[in-house]
Amino acid sequence: MTDSSDLILEDNPQPHVRRFTINRPDKRNALSTPTLSELVERVVEADANPNVRAIIVTGGTKIFAAGADINELAIRKMPETFVDPRPTLWSQLRRTRTPIVAAIEGWCLGAGNELLLCADICVAGESARFGQPETNLGIIPGAGGCVILANRIGRSLAMKMVLMGEIVSAEMALSSGLISEVVDAGSANERALEVALKIAGRAPLALQNAKAAVNASFEMSQDGALSFERQAFSSLFATQDRAEGVAAFLEKREPKWSGK
Repeated sequence: MTDSSDLILEDNPQPHVRRFTINRPDKRNALSTPTLSELVERVVEADANPNVRAIIVTGGTKIFAAGADINELAIRKMPETFVDPRPTLWSQLRRTRTPIVAAIEGWCLGAGNELLLCADICVAGESARFGQPETNLGIIPGAGGCVILANRIGRSLAMKMVLMGEIVSAEMALSSGLISEVVDAGSANERALEVALKIAGRAPLALQNAKAAVNASFEMSQDGALSFERQAFSSLFATQDRAEGVAAFLEKREPKWSGK
């Protein structure tokens, strides 16, 4: 088994930004349990770092992630699925407070597409392809590829992707709301960094609360989500960053965020 320290590459391309690159090119970046665990551990560490304001997740310049590790699935028995650590790992990713930008080139299938669903903004090269092919293996998507996918793109297209294994182009993914932006093939990582830098230039606590409020709209009733939004809005008036943001605007200068 590959040492987990080799599975995820980490770099800091700019201040306040962390980038994590899935590094299993010989396995088409398959998200084995050690790979997913390593990725989540590093993302959680970055999320807890007050100096990190945006996180990029990518598979590099050729492929995002072509699914789960089939070798793992081949030997897994039904009782093991009830003690599988992966649901907890996926949940940790979805609870991340820091905005996550996904940079997608090439194949984004199965667990790779479910990883995309954990991101907040997704930039894809025009040759990227998306799918949930699990039913061809006698299983179904088990980490959001049915439920969250349908909430994101609607029932009809989700049914085609899950029941037929339909592969979706970058343009279709954009028009359906699966991704946020399409760029020239090979340019997704560059554009994702631009997006992350723009996010990182804004107030950290406001970013975290805004992300939580948008997510609440999919997880609560409308009244509950509106109440959550208003509470978050009101709480930010007690922060130093709110005072700094208003002062910087009035003084026509760039704000200096403290995250407090």
